[in-house]
Amino acid sequence: MTGFLVVNAYLEGKKFNTLHKHLADCAEGMGISLKIKNNEEMLFCEEAPDFVLFWDKDVNLAKLLENRGLPVFNSARSIELCDDKAKTYLALEGVVKQPKTIIAPLSFFDADYGVFVKKAVEKLGLPLVFKECFGSFGEQVFLCRSEAEILSHINQKPFLLQEFIADSEGEDVRLEIVGGKCVAAMKRTNKNDFRSNVTNGGTAEPYTPTDEEISAAVTACETLGLSFGGVDILRGGYVCEVNSNAHIINIMNATGIDVAPYIFDAIKRMI
Repeated sequence: MTGFLVVNAYLEGKKFNTLHKHLADCAEGMGISLKIKNNEEMLFCEEAPDFVLFWDKDVNLAKLLENRGLPVFNSARSIELCDDKAKTYLALEGVVKQPKTIIAPLSFFDADYGVFVKKAVEKLGLPLVFKECFGSFGEQVFLCRSEAEILSHINQKPFLLQEFIADSEGEDVRLEIVGGKCVAAMKRTNKNDFRSNVTNGGTAEPYTPTDEEISAAVTACETLGLSFGGVDILRGGYVCEVNSNAHIINIMNATGIDVAPYIFDAIKRMI
């Protein structure tokens, strides 16, 4: 069996290189020839592997590969829904428990969001969480304690405002779901930041999720069409974020569980 691991040509660093090599080595150990290809070279590639493991957010490329008849995991549609936090919220609205959320109205030019922010604060209270719709590793996510602070983060990029779950400050759990089952889970804690991400200085430890947390994570992945995904859940059972290509090295370091073989087993069953 042959596959391509598609990564981003313009995103480099030890963290990413380690992950990509790990996936390729794991595939080789399972009898899969997995070539690492970046999104730029894929535009000109004429080879046709048995499948594509798409570890990037270049949705247009993922769709192009699907149009060429290649099985892509995760699908372009699933990646699109996860990459845009507003679309994630809308897809899961009424399906799983989420923090109260207000998606900012679209503007085409520099706009005065003062009235919108005032009304949002009346509904969500302060502090609240400001999130740009696109971003990873907790970046472009801010805890705002005033209307002025909210306004200072607005920069013509799509964003949303979200209820702050104070009981879960600096803490969440990450569940890795593959093929409709929870294969690993960790608890992340950050005593110096309201964001629990390991990248932002958080620590991780093994975690045994509740039946309710597993159900919410599985439902979220099924609703978003994910073959595999990492689901972040706050204290109180609030689904906070869903990742179509989570950084599985962190959860492996924390739990000793390698998610990669589960992913390749699932792909084998689906193609």
